[in-house]
Formats: sequence, structure tokens, C-alpha cells
Amino acid sequence: MQKTIYHLSHIDLDGYSCQLVMAQTSHTMISFNANYGAEVMDRLEEIIERIKKGKQTATILISDLNLYPDEARWLNNEVNRLNESGWEITITLLDHHGSGKDTAAQYPWYFLDTERCATKIVYEYALQHYGLHGGGWLEAFVKVVNAVDLWHQNEEDDFEYGKVCMRLISDAKELSRVMFADEDREYKLAMLEQAATMRYLPNANIVLDEALHKMKKEFFKDGVDNTLDNLSTKYIVALLGTKRSTMTIYYKGWRGFLSYGLGNTSIIGNGFLTEFPDFDFIVDVGTRGTMSLRGHDKVDVAAMAGEWVGGGGHPNAAGGRINGFKEQFRYDKVKRQIEDMLSNKEAMPGKLPHKIEE
Repeated sequence: MQKTIYHLSHIDLDGYSCQLVMAQTSHTMISFNANYGAEVMDRLEEIIERIKKGKQTATILISDLNLYPDEARWLNNEVNRLNESGWEITITLLDHHGSGKDTAAQYPWYFLDTERCATKIVYEYALQHYGLHGGGWLEAFVKVVNAVDLWHQNEEDDFEYGKVCMRLISDAKELSRVMFADEDREYKLAMLEQAATMRYLPNANIVLDEALHKMKKEFFKDGVDNTLDNLSTKYIVALLGTKRSTMTIYYKGWRGFLSYGLGNTSIIGNGFLTEFPDFDFIVDVGTRGTMSLRGHDKVDVAAMAGEWVGGGGHPNAAGGRINGFKEQFRYDKVKRQIEDMLSNKEAMPGKLPHKIEE
């Protein structure tokens, strides 16, 4: 029977490899990723929100993350409330971190095994419960992840290959994980799957090491070759374009695009404003509240930065820092925080004129 599975996993090689395993099943996967800390709770809340909007039968699968008592209690209570109202929601947590021992003892859905990496736990669980067909490249790759995640240096070939796979994930930074969660995951899983099929090539770790740059380019390439920077920029600008309806902000009549954790604002920002001239400016907010604004000869973004946060710069390139900015792990919360700030600033007198519509 096909299930709808909401899968939350960690953001390292082991975490993404769990999702690569589940992608080989026939079930409908709705995936999320989180690092430890406040992001875990944000993702759990997002999953419950999505379940409420979707079907009444679902499985919540958590892998390579141990839940703290408060997080597990909250999730258990939320699911119990839904089930008491006629929903059919189950929870399965598959993890190997010993720090979750006390929490695991409290819940039957919390499966803990410190002898295997999370990918191996998920793989063997999926063979038994999710109809996964094992063997082949997938089983070989699970051995790689297990060797490097548990630091089994004696399994030299798998261990050395795993080290390169770890860097594959840690260096895949072209896409913002908050803004482009699904695309970022697709990017990493596509490269992992390609790496997995290369495991038994001669000198596989060296071959993969030398292939990583080309693999990145192939993902972003749309038929015409270019540098990785140019290919990824074109890809990101196109992605930004698809999100215009939800990421537009206004200030004194000027129309802007709000991004979060995008980085490389000079290249990507100018590329976006060239591609979408109906926008007057773009502003990228960093996780620590830094702001980078870019304009395109329409509005003085230095004056705008000055009104917003006392920042400055040039007419088409400016920046500043938001005092008291709270790091977020969901774009909707970032936008709400920025729009609240701008609504307060708009009411104050300033030198920046309203845009005059033609």
C-alpha cells in the first residue's frame, strides 16, 4: 500500500542519504531537512501544518536526528490530538545518536540503534516495512555511508570514498537551503545518486574527487556550457522568477524582491533585475541580519538602506545590518519580520520619494 510520508532528516551525508534511500521506494515522499537547534522545531511545526492541509493518512518519518524531550512531547501530543479527531497519523523515528537515549525510552515510535548509521537503519527498515528492493548500487552506497559516518577506517575503500561524499554535501552551497529547500535537496540527492553508481570504478575516490566540479555543472547546465558561477546564477535567477508572487515586498511604492541567505548578491541580484525589470530593487537578508541591496538605476538603494537601518553605500549597491534580527529557518517568518520593519519605517518622514507610476 502506497503511503504519504513526511520525511525529516539531518543536513549531512548521513541525513541526505536516508532520503536517497527512501526516494527508491514507491511511496509519496514529502521531504524536509534540519540542523540541530531551533530549526528542528520549525520543521516539525511545518510538517504538522502541511499534514493538516493534506490527506488524513500520513506517516511522519524522522531520520538522523535525535529529538529532545520537549520536541518529542510536542510532536507526540500533536499527533495524538489529530488522531483523536479522526486522522490516521503515525510517527517513526530512526536514529543512532546516543544522546537520544532518554527520549527513546519514552516513546514506542522512537527507534535508537547506536551500532549503525542512520542510512543503514533506514535502509534495513525500508526493506522490511516500505517495500524497498535492496541490493545493487544502493546497498553498496549504504556501506560507504556507514563506514565514514561511524569512522570505520579499517574499511578503507568505503571509508575513503565516503570522505569524498561528505565533501560533496558540505561543498554543495550554490542554493539557499531556506529559500530553495526542495531544489537544494534535489541537487544534493542527484549528485549523491550519481556518486553512488560510481562506487566500484577503479580508484573510485579519486575519480569522484575529480568529477565533482563537472557533476555540479551538469546539474545546472541547460544545454549551453559556461562557468559554474554563470550556470548556477542563471539557474538561481530563473528560480527567483518562479517565486516572485510570494517574495515581493513594497516600500514607498517601490517594488522589491526579498531573498534570504542567497549570497552573491552583486551577481545574482543584478542578474535578477536585468531579467525582471518590473522590479526596482532586490534585498538579500543574511542569517545574522546583514542586508545587501541592489538597484538598477531606478531607486537609490543607499538612501533606502539609510532609512531602514542607518546603512548606506552607492545608488545601486548598498547594505546595512538589522538590529535585533532573529535568525529564521522558514522564509515566511523572515518576510513577516522584514515587512513589520518596513511598515514602521514607511510611516516616518524620509528623503526617499514615492515611486511615480508612468
